Formats: sequence, C-alpha cells, structure tokens
Amino acid sequence: MAKNGHVAGIGTEAGTVVGVAPAGSIARDGMRGIVLPILLAAAVLVAWELWVRLAHIPAVILPAPSAILDIMVKQHEILLRHAIPTVLESAGGFALASILGIGLAVWLSYSRTAREALYPNLVFFQLIPKIALAPLFIIWLGIGSESRLAFSVFISFFPIIIATLAGFNNVDRNMIRLCQSLTASEWQTFRSVKFPSALPYIFSGMKVAMTLAIIGVIIGEFITAQRGLGYLIVFATARAETGVAMAAIVVLCGGGLLLYGIVALAEAIAFRRYGTPTG
Repeated sequence: MAKNGHVAGIGTEAGTVVGVAPAGSIARDGMRGIVLPILLAAAVLVAWELWVRLAHIPAVILPAPSAILDIMVKQHEILLRHAIPTVLESAGGFALASILGIGLAVWLSYSRTAREALYPNLVFFQLIPKIALAPLFIIWLGIGSESRLAFSVFISFFPIIIATLAGFNNVDRNMIRLCQSLTASEWQTFRSVKFPSALPYIFSGMKVAMTLAIIGVIIGEFITAQRGLGYLIVFATARAETGVAMAAIVVLCGGGLLLYGIVALAEAIAFRRYGTPTG
C-alpha cells in the first residue's frame, strides 16, 4: 500500500528495502548451515581418534575413525556389493510406500465414510511395535527380498498418509470456495490448489518415511538375509570384527544420505514447479 508517495516496505530516505534480507546475509547464513555441521563432525572425529589412541581402547571394543576408514578403503568392493541390495530395496520400499500412502490419503480426503472407517484403524496400527511383526512377514513371504520389501513398506507408509492427510485438511478453504465459484472441476481444484498446498506436509512425511524404509530393510536383513549391509553387520559382529561392522554402518549412513538427498531434490523441484505453497 502506498504511503506518502512511497510503496510500503521501501525506505523513504535511504531507499533501502525493509524486511528483505541482503544477498550477502543470505549467503552467510547458507555457509554457516554447511560449515558448522562439518566443523562439529570433524571435532567429534578428532576427539574420538585421540580418545581411542590415548586410552588404548582395543579395536574390538571401539576402533578409531582412521582404522574404520582404512577398512573401507581396503574392503570397498565387499561393502559396495552388500550396499547395493540394501539401497535398492530401501528405495523400492520407499517408492511403494509413497504411492500407497499418497493414494490412500487422497481417497480418504474425498470419502468421509472411508476416512471415518479407516483412519482410527490406521492410528491403531501405528501404535503397534512394528519390529515385533517382522518375523511374521518372514513366515508369510519367505526369506527373500519380498519380505524385506513388504516390511519396509509396512513401517514407512504411515508417516506419508498421516502427513498427506494433514496437508489436505489444512488447505485454505477460501481457495476451495473460489475454485467452486469459478465452476472448476474436482480434478482442477485438486491439481491447482489442494495438491500444491499439501506439498510441504507430503515431503515432511516422505523424509520421515525414507529413514523408516531403510530401517525396515535392515531389520529384515538382520533376521534372514544372506547379503546386504544388515547381514554384513551381523556377520562381522559375530566374528568380533567391530571395524567391519562400523564401516558397514558408515556406508549405510552414506546410502541413507543419498536417498534422503534425492527426496530433498524432488522437494526443491516440486516447490519450483508449483511455487512455495502457503496454504
């Protein structure tokens, strides 16, 4: 709104924009968000290395970071061979959970009967300690990748459906009424208003689900698998090869970060496509 011949938010004397952060400040904040975590991680690793060496802690109890790195370099082929099935099964479980969770949330958002019948049961199943059900998936689906994939989907689709439903329920009702007054179809309203407005919620649920999908696969590998990082961790621990187990954990973290980064990239692309939703 104009005031005294000036646009609100523009300084009258110095001509500076009020409420807009300078580009240099934004760049500095971005650098802090990158540099500070790296410095903290480096400090922890240095302290870990010194503590192990000065306290003469046996490698079977806690290997030094340098020893873990040495194992990763020397045994990278074995680690990579076991990482591939774990990452692929985690990605597959997450993809299926996303399709199932978002699709079911869309159905529940448009069907009051389905929502009243299913949503309380979804909350009930969310309260079940899901790790206790992992052996049942082995009995039902066998010891192959199918059981691990199904269990990964089972424990990871709940955050997606709950977050997506929350997003649909928090859409600006004035925008819905505006679409109705313009005789927009349900599909046009969903595509132009409901889905873009729910995107922050959807991606929040997907980020949580991504980590749960990996946990589901690892639990399955702990129980029955003959390959995968979970199997390698159990095998190495049984032989007291703590360094190998921790190297597998580091690789697992790297795979998880890769998959999480893909989700974050998809989020950035979606927000650029639809604009940052504010509904």
